[in-house]
Amino acid sequence: MSRTEQRILVVDDQADIRELLKYNLSNEGFDVKVASDGIIGVEIAKEFNPQLILMDIMMPNQDGVETCRQIRAIPELVNVFVIFLTARSEEYSEIAAFDSGADDYITKPIKPRALISRINAFFRRSKTETKETDLLQTGDLIIDASGYTVTINDKSLNLPKKEFELLHYMAQRQGRVFNRESLIRSVWGTDVYVLNRTVDVHVRKVREKIGEGYIHTVKGVGYKFDPST
Repeated sequence: MSRTEQRILVVDDQADIRELLKYNLSNEGFDVKVASDGIIGVEIAKEFNPQLILMDIMMPNQDGVETCRQIRAIPELVNVFVIFLTARSEEYSEIAAFDSGADDYITKPIKPRALISRINAFFRRSKTETKETDLLQTGDLIIDASGYTVTINDKSLNLPKKEFELLHYMAQRQGRVFNRESLIRSVWGTDVYVLNRTVDVHVRKVREKIGEGYIHTVKGVGYKFDPST
């Protein structure tokens, strides 16, 4: 994917921030659109279909947390990267951001070069994730999507369909933090009613089978697959 195909949406109520980000990102070759609040941001996102959204939290009309929730509820945007840029540094604001489906949280003032480096890292991750593979191996854990089989330490495990799909989805996105709502949308889909507790139960069952060292709880947010932790 060329830079001109990498679409970024900037949602911020401060005109100088929008202009700063659009200028720097456009100079890097990204296709950039901007919105002045969350309501407008959702509408532009539906049309623009960005791969990444940079968004403020405190905005008039609709804040970034609610905007992120609405964006995550749109099937075509469920996998878009959302990075919050905010002056809010309190822990509860960060937890609320991640709980709404954010991928990253960066406090202002913005350092354009550092931000662009982080954006490039997200796009590299996205490129890796699109390379779907039937066989995924992490240490002694082997996940074979073609046969819905899991092997650890040469021992074959029997995982029901949703447990397997949950493990496979997270393992393909190693190190990424997922809240329960995003896992429900990605693994169970949007056409069924699933409680957050269902995710917890499935994670517990998977842990019982593969061990505690793979899927980790991120307090106040959700889960991540990271055997290096």
